[in-house]
Amino acid sequence: MNARLTINLNDFSKARKFINEASKFFSDIDVIRDRYVIDGKSAIGIFTLDLSKPIDVEIHSDDPYEIKRFNDIMSEFM
Repeated sequence: MNARLTINLNDFSKARKFINEASKFFSDIDVIRDRYVIDGKSAIGIFTLDLSKPIDVEIHSDDPYEIKRFNDIMSEFM
């Protein structure tokens, strides 16, 4: 089961906070821009993207609690 959202990380502090929050999850989190898929827990990967436009973020988990927590936390970046 996966959950996918579109978020904005249009400034450095939001991107840094996103990486910190993503690192708290046990599941894999991907950041998707066009055809590129970046590890959502990788600061270097995140900062290689053009963050001036919205990006998609997806969690790969079978745990409904973790997916709900992901949706709640990521809603801050919408």
